[in-house]
Amino acid sequence: MTRTSPAAVSPRNRFRGGATAPYENPSLPVPERVEDLLGRMTLEEKAGLMFHSQGVMGPAGEFVEDAARMQWGELVRDMVENRHMNHFNLVGAAEPEEIAAWHNKAQQVALSTRLGIPVTLSSDPRHHFTENWAMSATARGFAQFPETTGLAAIGDEVTVRQFAELVRREYLAVGIRVALHPQIDLATEPRWSRTSGTFGENADLTGRLAAAYIKGLQGEALGPHSVAAMTKHFPGGGPQKDGEDPHFPHGREQVYPGGMFDLHLAPFLKALEAGTSQMMPYYGMPVDTDMEAVGFGFNQGVITGLLRERLGFDGIVCTDWSLLNDTVYGAARAWGVEQLTPSERTLKVIEAGCDQFGGESSPDLVVDLVRTGKVSEERIDTSVRRLLREKFVLGLFENPFVDVDAAASIVGTVGAAQAGRSAQSRSLTLLKNTDAMLPLAEGTRVYVEGVDPKTAAEYGTVVAAPEEADVAILRLRTPYDERTGPLERYFHAGRLAFDADELAPVLDVCAKAPTVVDIYLERPAVIPEIADAAAALVGNYGAGDGPLLDVLFGRRAPEGRLPFQLPRSMADVERQRSDVPSDGTDPVFEYGHGLAYATPGVG
Repeated sequence: MTRTSPAAVSPRNRFRGGATAPYENPSLPVPERVEDLLGRMTLEEKAGLMFHSQGVMGPAGEFVEDAARMQWGELVRDMVENRHMNHFNLVGAAEPEEIAAWHNKAQQVALSTRLGIPVTLSSDPRHHFTENWAMSATARGFAQFPETTGLAAIGDEVTVRQFAELVRREYLAVGIRVALHPQIDLATEPRWSRTSGTFGENADLTGRLAAAYIKGLQGEALGPHSVAAMTKHFPGGGPQKDGEDPHFPHGREQVYPGGMFDLHLAPFLKALEAGTSQMMPYYGMPVDTDMEAVGFGFNQGVITGLLRERLGFDGIVCTDWSLLNDTVYGAARAWGVEQLTPSERTLKVIEAGCDQFGGESSPDLVVDLVRTGKVSEERIDTSVRRLLREKFVLGLFENPFVDVDAAASIVGTVGAAQAGRSAQSRSLTLLKNTDAMLPLAEGTRVYVEGVDPKTAAEYGTVVAAPEEADVAILRLRTPYDERTGPLERYFHAGRLAFDADELAPVLDVCAKAPTVVDIYLERPAVIPEIADAAAALVGNYGAGDGPLLDVLFGRRAPEGRLPFQLPRSMADVERQRSDVPSDGTDPVFEYGHGLAYATPGVG
């Protein structure tokens, strides 16, 4: 009797008409499969593997086939079929079943190619509140949790691991196999626009929570059950000069006036111990250090010397997006090597020790470097082995497709939504509570601004003016300077303090009724006047009206503690050293501050 090979019955090989080569046989060891496939690949196919570009969904998750209808980005079919690419960062929000269907369509295109190398789909965070197509997607259809700073405010490794396990379950259901997170930079520069994606300013807490997060995504070892973690931004992207972000030329410089490079590196050591599969270096260009003054993706001393050789990392290193070519959204982020051509930049990234080019789709640049003798094919093989190995370990060659019908029942379940709502409430940080005015009694007469009156009516009696209220409830957000530009307008940077026109109506309400002020701390707000005037003050890191009111009315208890200082003035912010945590003088609230309810049984 003829024995049927395991490869012959896998979903992949049914699609491709049966197993035809050793690399398609899951009974063989992964290294053997990698070498077999590598030996069959052309240089062009190897080069394609080294590019990790955007996969843009159309309306309602449509797999766009018409180039004329693409607003930006490129057609996935063209990148797969003609440029041999098969790593894509999914951009845009859609319902889970729509993402799953988009993923399966991309896999069908990939498996129809000569070697049938399956697509690896990645994503920025999708389980929070921030919507910025360059770094996160809103939680449409997915369970919604506070931002990463909110997880840090809770400060519990078990909670973080459970969150990451939920992310893993929901990502797997729609076909996402690489998380472009966690972001474990230290938020030591208060003005930095990416603070909300961090675990705050404390290196020890960040390291512990990062390890829990990675274990939650990947499990104890990377395998078919895993979502691979691309931890970022090595070796720590927090100390940006003047708090500007290196997505933009005016934010390209990364500084260490306090000499704290090792502190910013420390969380990444914990990520390595936890087994992170991938690393992403940041755009930042270190200045006034003994490191080469080029962006970290170009930096051989940092990628090869530090990460590869000193720290022993043999996983995938993928650059941050758009280091090589200019785009419709601005110049390439080739800080320190702006004068180089795209080909020369490509060479420098390869020599630095990186394996993939994020956000790029120009495999011809790599092919040309090999053809002209500037890079050896053996060097390309080193990176391709790592990339193929992960695809095999994740089980993509056996099970590239997902169950579209099941996606809707797996993602965003009632239980997951409840876990997200609970985490939103738990993360709230009670900063001030004069005379224990919180929690409020059910039915209290409330005046609200920034709160849905219908939601508030489920807790208290909503009145039309603060003079009629027992308590006023105001929801605010950390101020920022409006920026122009198609990308920069999404990055909230600059000032952290309210101006006089913004303060006046808040202080007016505080003068008319005892006032609870809740402020969204996407960055460390400067709020001395509000802290003085408010009867109670709450900080949130992404929370809906319901989770907030649950806490204000005592249905749940606040557990959060500040993951960073809240400075007293912009002058103090400007005096701080960008790489030093808790470097403010006389802050309004210190790192770790957070009150608890005295009422027994609350929450």
